[in-house]
Parts: sequence; structure tokens; C-alpha cells
Amino acid sequence: MSELDALDRSLLERLQARFQLVPGPYAALAHSLNLEETEIVARIQRLKAAGVIREISAIFDTRRLGYQTTLVAFHVAGSDLEETAALVSAHAGVSHNYARPHHFSLWFTLAVPPGMDLGAAIERIAQQAGVTDWLNLPALRVFKIKTHFRMVQGVSVSPEDSRSTADARPFTTADIPFVRALQKDLALVPHPFAEPARMIGRSEDELLAKARELEAAGIMRRFGAVLRHRRVGYTANGMACWVVSQPQIEEVGRRAAGYPQVSHCYQRPAYPPRWPYSLFTMIHGKNKDEVEAIVNRLALESGLEEYEVLYSTREFKKERVRYFEEEE
Repeated sequence: MSELDALDRSLLERLQARFQLVPGPYAALAHSLNLEETEIVARIQRLKAAGVIREISAIFDTRRLGYQTTLVAFHVAGSDLEETAALVSAHAGVSHNYARPHHFSLWFTLAVPPGMDLGAAIERIAQQAGVTDWLNLPALRVFKIKTHFRMVQGVSVSPEDSRSTADARPFTTADIPFVRALQKDLALVPHPFAEPARMIGRSEDELLAKARELEAAGIMRRFGAVLRHRRVGYTANGMACWVVSQPQIEEVGRRAAGYPQVSHCYQRPAYPPRWPYSLFTMIHGKNKDEVEAIVNRLALESGLEEYEVLYSTREFKKERVRYFEEEE
């Protein structure tokens, strides 16, 4: 954080939350900060080169696109971890892949496109890697997902939009070209949506109108910057896993989702006795003490006594799945 000045922090704040879907988004952003567009673009370029900004693009609701997703945990012997992690990361559907100190030492998220068998995909990866012990942990319920790093007050995470998508229009095959265009890292040019629109044979206005439509329907969660949390000072990334009875899951899940330091909160299947945890909370802090303080507070307030916190010790892969790529 010491390398970021006040203007950098204000810029990152807006890039995450209020990136405007207009023909000249950088000019609009510059106007909101009383700066020239050239300075905004230069700062973004510098922040991307420094690894602070991962990309600026659409973030889609994977399930609304028809993809199946899950969290997978592999038991991997220490000596085989590097090789197995490389094999897992090579899969196009793997977006996150971390080492965590546990019997299940390799954790990754996997998404497969419509029509593919998710369980079979896991088995193929496991067979290729020689892994015989694993957990398949799909989200049974999402209480919260949407990370927003506050650059001044600390990390603050907004819960998923409260709007119901029950009556929202469904995703259709006609939307696919727009997803392909919007998921690409946005160029640092005055009219960055013009070229992606041209590539799919549409006008800039058509692409922007579709982006706003997909966002209103909840198919696109948001359009904005994705940051590398470690580069903005949040070096502790703890996955707190809780034993919660079925009657409690609603109350505890909503309580956990209310913590600003919790970025993701899911109910997942438990496999007692070897994996009895049914509630997963991702907690970000500047250090482990901050994460542990939140864990202890949540445990006390919820009356939970059985839990485990797994910290990421190594990041093998962290990037967005590219949906509906031509080779699929």
C-alpha cells in the first residue's frame, strides 16, 4: 500500500465499483477525478505493469451461463505437489489453484461448459495426476460473493445484489458472442469497446447496450477491475471451514456474509468424519492476526466450536475462465 498514493487508491476504488459502460469510460473516469484522460490511462498502465490490476473486464455469473462449477480438494504427497499443480492448472476450466496445509493439500475451482459432465472431468484430472483421494465440493447455496477492496478503510466486500433473478430473462446462445467480447481485458484506448464490438460484427453501442442488459439481468455480476489482493496489502487469505448443523446454516451463513472481511460464503456438502465442514468463508486480512480475529468473533457470535482455517501458502493459478472459447 505504501507504493500507492491517494490518487491511485481513489482510482482503484472507482475501477472496482463504478466503471461506466459508456463509449469513453476512461474520459468519464477522469472527469469524476478532475483529471485528464491521459493521466488516468497512464496510471492504470502503471498499476497493471506493477501487477496491482490483474485485468479490467466483465465478471459473469458462471452458473447463469450454463456452466457447472465446483471446488475440488486433492490429497497430494508433498513431493508431487508441484507436478500435480502444474497438470491441474493446465486445464482451461481451472481458474484458481492453491496449496493449503492439510491432508487435502491442493485446492482448485473447476468450471465446465454446458453439456459436459463435471464429475467425469474431475475424475479425468485425478487419473492423469495419479490422485486417488479427493473431495468434490460444489456450492449448494451462495450467501455472498463479490470482493471489493477498499483502498482507504481496508477491505470491504459487498454482498451479492439483493435483486431477485427468478424473473430475469435467461441466458441465450445469442448472448455468447457478447460474452466473448466483454470478458477480454479492456484496452487502454479512448474507445476501448469499439474493437471488441467490431470483432463480433456489432457496433460499439450494441455491445454496450448488451453489457448493460446482461448486468441488469444478473448474468454479468459487474464490469470492472480485478485486483491482486496481495499487491494492495492483504497478504492473509484464510478459508475458514465450519461445522454447522442444517437448522443453523441459514442464520450462520447470513451472519458470516455480513462481515466486510468475508468475500465469499458458501454452503457446500460435508463428508463426515473426514471432512465434516458445510460452511465455507473466505476471509482477507493484512495478516493472519486480522483473519483470526474475524474467525474468533464469528465463532463466538454463532456458538460454533468446530472449524478449521486453511491459509493459502502458494498460488499456482488465479485467472478467469474464458467462457465459450472457440476451441470448446
